Amino acid sequence: MNILTYLIPISLILGGVGLVAFLYTVRSNQYDDPEGDSRRILSDDWDDHPKP
Repeated sequence: MNILTYLIPISLILGGVGLVAFLYTVRSNQYDDPEGDSRRILSDDWDDHPKP
């Protein structure tokens, strides 16, 4: 049970670091791709029907 005094704070710190990293990426607009979606929907590169 003594090991839990080390593991619980370490896991909370690592979880907090992951949360901070995720929030940083969201705020720096790394997930935004407004032009890519519009080009991708009109592209025939990934057609569902194979060419004969």
